[in-house]
Amino acid sequence: MEIVANKKNKSGGKKIGFYLLEAMLVIWAIIQLYPLFWLFLFSVKNNTEIFGGNILGFPRIWQWSNYSEALSSGNVGRYFINSSIVTILTIVISSVLVATSAYAIVRMKWKYSKLVLTIFLTGMMVPIHATLLPLFIILKNLNLLNTYASLVIPYVAFAIPMGIFILTGFLYTIPKELEESAFLDGCSIYKSFYYIILPLIRPALATIAIFTYLSTWNELMFANTFINSDAIKTLTVGIMSLSGQYQTEWGPIGAGLVIATIPTILIYVLLSEQVQKSLVVGAVKG
Repeated sequence: MEIVANKKNKSGGKKIGFYLLEAMLVIWAIIQLYPLFWLFLFSVKNNTEIFGGNILGFPRIWQWSNYSEALSSGNVGRYFINSSIVTILTIVISSVLVATSAYAIVRMKWKYSKLVLTIFLTGMMVPIHATLLPLFIILKNLNLLNTYASLVIPYVAFAIPMGIFILTGFLYTIPKELEESAFLDGCSIYKSFYYIILPLIRPALATIAIFTYLSTWNELMFANTFINSDAIKTLTVGIMSLSGQYQTEWGPIGAGLVIATIPTILIYVLLSEQVQKSLVVGAVKG
């Protein structure tokens, strides 16, 4: 009887601990999700409600016109397309350069491979703010200001060091025998990279692509400095320019922020499992 009672007490204690953990996770989820919900409510209010004491509650009048105003008058649709172009180009170019460079450093035997890896990794220690003025002068002399290239080139340059850091650690764990057997069968180094290595490093490339997306999509300093033309402005700069000199309608700005947040939420919802797997694999293999 005492044994049965002890088992019941233990099972009861486990249930209590389980319920407490569930309650804590629910509270934590609410804390994390509420800012997004608040941003949505903010986007469908007018200035009267925002500054009239109803900053946290539901809007009395749902101002859906804020979204149409942001897309039409605020040119948020155009800014969204510009950000998408810059981000996609940055991810594609940086992924190709990172994959090929890391493969050359890890797999090919040449004299200065370690030195080149050190130079690349040194780029992780360079503050982005320290490069603003030199980059501006270089881009101005090359007549690249107010072009997509003025953003893509710096974004790719800053994405490469972190990408190589992640991918080289991943490549060191892949057995060389896989490629050696392919070489014995007459496979070239290019085919070996494309058909053998590339499928194996996809989880690491997914991690690099997501990190690159987050840093590129949300970047403001370069975009605000190198771009002045409304036709090339990205979302971050475009939304900032919605504020007026004498009066600002905050509802359309909130609508623009919601539109800018949607891609990040979709990526997390659709690719969260892949992101978690790639991060775990990279941590274990790195």
